[in-house]
Amino acid sequence: MRYYLIAGEASGDLHGSKLIEALRQLDAEAEIRAWGGDLMADAGAQLVKHYRDLAFMGFWEVVKNLPAILRNLAFCRQDILQWQPEALILIDYPGFNLRIARWAHHRGIRVFYYISPQLWAWHSSRVNSIKKSVDRMFVILPFEQDFYRQYQYEVDFVGHPLLDVVTDFHPSDDFHQRYALDQRPIIALLPGSRRQEISRMLPLMLSVVAPFGEYQCLIAGAPAIPATFYHDIIQASGSTGVSLIGNETYALLAHARAAIVTSGTATLETALFNVPQIVCYKGSSLSFWLARQLVQVPFISLVNLIAAKPVVRELIQHECTPETMTEGLQELLDEQHAKAVREQYRLLRDKLGQAGAARRTAALIVADLR
Repeated sequence: MRYYLIAGEASGDLHGSKLIEALRQLDAEAEIRAWGGDLMADAGAQLVKHYRDLAFMGFWEVVKNLPAILRNLAFCRQDILQWQPEALILIDYPGFNLRIARWAHHRGIRVFYYISPQLWAWHSSRVNSIKKSVDRMFVILPFEQDFYRQYQYEVDFVGHPLLDVVTDFHPSDDFHQRYALDQRPIIALLPGSRRQEISRMLPLMLSVVAPFGEYQCLIAGAPAIPATFYHDIIQASGSTGVSLIGNETYALLAHARAAIVTSGTATLETALFNVPQIVCYKGSSLSFWLARQLVQVPFISLVNLIAAKPVVRELIQHECTPETMTEGLQELLDEQHAKAVREQYRLLRDKLGQAGAARRTAALIVADLR
């Protein structure tokens, strides 16, 4: 079988790579072509475009880059037609993928969607478009089945793929030695995976670290972002004693005492590594105003959304200041508070289903096509 996968972000590259591995195990003749990243390529996909050329976030950023997005859409359609896959597998990345889904469906291509767009947060009206163009949807959050059922659309809950990723991860013993770290406890700074959000969030995070000299503050570098990009921000901030850990976020979290995290998939990853965190987000004024008009959920972090209560502190837009971030971090470093957070993480993990999401999804796709 020929499978064409599209992922537009670092998290999609990670989950897409696990899905590719599972597809190749179940289908010995699998041919896979993909938009994604290094992990998907390493798993055996022929890479068409890298996600670092696709990741635009925020309303204004999308508008500014609209010509590039339209060129990518046109190229993607042409590439799919030339390659003629039996299955199109879309991974999150809704602004792009939902357009490709509608187009592919009209041309008789079987469309699967792994990791549902977060329609329950906004744009719930898009469910009707998904019902018409997506042949099978695989969801990873426990409440998403009920959400889609409201619209008479049955989907498959396959469990959360991060359960496998985190469980399979084993940190090396030489982490401190490789980065010339001392024995002080570690505070992890996770500013995001895209240039726009890193540029906005990392200076804020760096403004907090000075009072915490008894800790080592380490920045989690995203795989597609060069180290020079981070170093320029660090230098401009005037921060000292802060180190960059490039493309080893899980190793960093495995050793961290606490974390400051930009809202996104990283909030759930941090929770699964049992690290107390504060969640931050600050966007452009226009993007934030538009989001406020559209977002339909009470929380921005996956941790709180899945738990359906405020397990971790969220600092959004005008609330996201050096003062509030410092206060939140001090709270996390209190052992009694940290213990309470970890207990809530344990309950959260129980809600995420069973391990094996990628293999379960691959098995359903292969069985459907046969």
